[in-house]
Amino acid sequence: MTALTDLQQPTQLKHRPSRDSLIYQVWGQCPSARYDELAAQFRPVFEKIQASANEREKNRILPFEQLQWLKDAGFTRLRLPKAYNGFDATIPELFALLIELAQADANLPQALRVHFGFTEDLLLSANEGFKALWLARIGNGETVGSAWSEGGKESIDQFSTRLSRQSDGAAVLNGQKYYTTGSLYAEWIDVGITDLDGNSASILIPRGAAGVSVMDDWNGFGQVLTASGTAIFENVQINPADVLPDDSRFKYSAAFYQLIQLSIIAGLTRAAAYDLSALVEKRSRNYSHANSALVRHDPQILQVAGKIRGAAYTSAAIIEKNAQALQRAYEAAFASSEALESDQNAIAELEIAQSQTIITDLALNASTIMFDALGASATDKNLALDRYWRNIRTLASHNPRIYKDRIAGDFSVNGTLPPYQWRIGQA
Repeated sequence: MTALTDLQQPTQLKHRPSRDSLIYQVWGQCPSARYDELAAQFRPVFEKIQASANEREKNRILPFEQLQWLKDAGFTRLRLPKAYNGFDATIPELFALLIELAQADANLPQALRVHFGFTEDLLLSANEGFKALWLARIGNGETVGSAWSEGGKESIDQFSTRLSRQSDGAAVLNGQKYYTTGSLYAEWIDVGITDLDGNSASILIPRGAAGVSVMDDWNGFGQVLTASGTAIFENVQINPADVLPDDSRFKYSAAFYQLIQLSIIAGLTRAAAYDLSALVEKRSRNYSHANSALVRHDPQILQVAGKIRGAAYTSAAIIEKNAQALQRAYEAAFASSEALESDQNAIAELEIAQSQTIITDLALNASTIMFDALGASATDKNLALDRYWRNIRTLASHNPRIYKDRIAGDFSVNGTLPPYQWRIGQA
């Protein structure tokens, strides 16, 4: 081959776009033509949330105010129909926005995780009265928190939190829950129970009801502001008609809830990329054996920054594909074909299972190597850069990824469909 002559050399573009003008576009094509218009309604709120995130993290300031900002902006109504004050957001649009929110503060999308899951229940509910009642409540800004997992020696097969009859015949709820994520901030609590017939079910309880106590005693080293602590129910008066059987809940819930965790991890990785770049850009101290006078021009440091950005980009791209699978599962629920719905639910769960380890490996590595580009001063507690690894590690521990690799492998080798998930306790 002959060398290119000067006339054949590629020319430089006359227009050189600024970094700020490409800030959102470089993360990839939006999940819909209207996404930027939709996201523009929330990005100012995200920026305001992010401005004080580090202070809240260091001083354990619970984000009541920030969650109210999201409610006021309509973020908690994203998936609702416009008739109920919603935005008719698709599932891919929802997850793209969850990544942006997690970039601002990773605690907030986790605090709203069950709220968005319950919204899926409503959209698919065959009970028109129940559906209209709760769509109206959520349309008015009310939110739902979680109270499912039980710590200690409770059985894996049956909740110890249960309904019973008092001597006067009234039905009451008694029990204790742990990992009650988001309930301290919510108007309602979605409680996993054993019903009056001994079956697994759930019920929605007002957080302010007599006999309900929710405590911020979460002692994990990550996601410290999710208020994922203890909820106690003592003779809480309930109406048995409000009990929701397990088979009435949306069928792609395991995949949906897992993808929220992965979206938060992706948002954290994106935030780490921005934080690292800002710190490298202004860093003046350098090593005598570095590759350049300025850290920002050192090719090895730039390689680290590029690797972290690549991890954030790849994670979000995978999540968008996963969210498309969830959207198909949602649409299949209206297709009057049990076989189609079952297939789409299994596909969504398998797609997300085979994504989980890849995303968490990328994120955990990114949250570690960022310190290679900054030196010992990056461990200053005031920077709180350790929060990226702590939060990612905490999120990745919720549903062990080793099992997801096994599930994906068992399907690949043996055609085995995903098992039932989301129960934990004594075997």
